[in-house]
Amino acid sequence: MFMRRLGWSVLGFVVMSTPAVAQMDMGATEGGLRGKIAELFVFTPGTQPLFLGGAGTHANHFLTSAASQNGLLISFIGNAVGTNVASIPLSATSGGSTFRFEGGAPVRTSVSPGPIFAERAQTLGKGRVFVGANINRLQFQSLRGVGLHDIRLNFVHENVDTPACDSIEGRDCAPYGVPRLENDVIALRLALDLDMTVTSFFVSFGLLDRLDIGVALPVVSTSLVGNSDAQIISFAESTAAHFFGGTPSNPILTTTRSVTGSASGIGDIAARVKLNVMHSDRSSFALLADARFPTGSAEDLLGSGHFSARALGILSAQFGPFSPHANIGVLLRNTDSLNNAVLVTVGFDHVMAPWATIAADVVTELQVGDSKVTLPGPVTYDVPFHRTVDPTNIPNRRDDLINAAFGFKFLTGSGITIVTNALLPINEGGLRPNLMWTAGLEYNF
Repeated sequence: MFMRRLGWSVLGFVVMSTPAVAQMDMGATEGGLRGKIAELFVFTPGTQPLFLGGAGTHANHFLTSAASQNGLLISFIGNAVGTNVASIPLSATSGGSTFRFEGGAPVRTSVSPGPIFAERAQTLGKGRVFVGANINRLQFQSLRGVGLHDIRLNFVHENVDTPACDSIEGRDCAPYGVPRLENDVIALRLALDLDMTVTSFFVSFGLLDRLDIGVALPVVSTSLVGNSDAQIISFAESTAAHFFGGTPSNPILTTTRSVTGSASGIGDIAARVKLNVMHSDRSSFALLADARFPTGSAEDLLGSGHFSARALGILSAQFGPFSPHANIGVLLRNTDSLNNAVLVTVGFDHVMAPWATIAADVVTELQVGDSKVTLPGPVTYDVPFHRTVDPTNIPNRRDDLINAAFGFKFLTGSGITIVTNALLPINEGGLRPNLMWTAGLEYNF
């Protein structure tokens, strides 16, 4: 009976999410929204990023450099946007009343309807089902503390060091700045508006008294508006070697690019298992494992593009209407571009009235080890004078995520719980919104 209900619940979630897949913006170019971001660095239509049309033999000098330093800057922007969708929390695996059975009779194991994004150690009870849906809405505002409307990137020229260059210049071309045209820099200001809505459908089933299994299906909608203003800072004394258009004697040294796009579809589906190891009247301990599969399109910023898994130890306590909890675990990512992380969440939920509960948490994702991707450092020129150029105003720092969550659960007469929550960043690591708000419905039976 309960398995039949579970099956119908999952089928309903899939049916509800199906129309969203058809909403893909057909105007997006090959490569989807990630390709749109790359277009902001394409100055000549139909060519590669940083290629300078009309500049003749000098057209690909920044493109060649893009294979290392310049390319790292461009890919870092795209990766930062694309991977953060997988960091958005889906929901807790259980909510509402939880039970265990003694002699065939249900015994309630929780007073509170539970936290919102944190986990509690209590399991649902054999045969019980927890279903729900929530909407998370956010607009990204900063990347490592730098506003998305003011990202500065300086693309440097390749270091031309060949015997032919030595012969033409009559000196060693190894120092940066020889020949003189190596001093030319493409200075680019990037502005991004990135909005995201994640609608999550979730269901958990009490397989045994102390064992829950569940799935979560996110449907993601992403919209992007981007602008780039580029200028070639030239050291040419007469005719320019690098330009976006025009001629060497009358060069065009500034250009602007704009892109828009949107996409919707299924995100990265999660499968979850929770095992209650110890339970008493005052405290409980459980283990949770969940896996996120790369079912969302990474090209359209709907998914991470890689498999990830997390394992948590969950400690819960009950002191009348007050229920503190702590979650400690690890996040493992199957990718070479992102670090694994230590997960720590501490907080409480408190029953203020039979129909109202407050929940508060500090939710952290702390990077393990040094960053796998390091942004290039300052470039030093020796000729015609000593100077340095910073490739970007984005700092090299750890992408630790520390957030504060504050919300409420309201129990209605029909047994449906209304959920509201606000999540605010505390630190400046990673790609962050100023606020993520959540509204949802939960029901267990």
